Amino acid sequence: MAKYDTKFKYEVVKRCLKGGRSARAAGKEFGIDHATVHRWVQRYRHHGLNGLNKKREYYSAEFKLSVLKRMKQEGLSYQEVEAMFNLRGVSTVSRWERLYHEHGLDGLKPKPRGRPKMMKPKISPNPLKTKVEDTRTRQDLLDEIEYLRAEVDYLKKRKALIQAEKAAAQKQRD
Repeated sequence: MAKYDTKFKYEVVKRCLKGGRSARAAGKEFGIDHATVHRWVQRYRHHGLNGLNKKREYYSAEFKLSVLKRMKQEGLSYQEVEAMFNLRGVSTVSRWERLYHEHGLDGLKPKPRGRPKMMKPKISPNPLKTKVEDTRTRQDLLDEIEYLRAEVDYLKKRKALIQAEKAAAQKQRD
């Protein structure tokens, strides 16, 4: 839940604009930081009552970059840019600027939210065979099966012969 509802914010802004009070005086009267009051007034001037509503929005990397470019071109402060684009958070633009300087455009891309998944996705044992379509005919497949069975039989016989030779050699030693 928001710390201050829209109705309360509007009352404070009304006192500043219509009552002729400064942000500092209104802040003192309501027990709020004067910078917060000043930010509310700026948002109200730019966007009306909608500027005071709670807002959850996700911004694309391109939008963030355009905001930073405009701020640089026009020499605007963080607070002016946040009010102009109706952004929430005191340090939103400064965070974007820091991320852009540290990581470039990749730093501005939205990150996945929430906890990461605990289970890793199953990876097929042979990804090449699962992706490639098998275009062999039925007869080709049957021939391959026959060949593989013969190979298995051969290996079993060879293993049995090797074991028999080892057993005979063991008997001769004893």
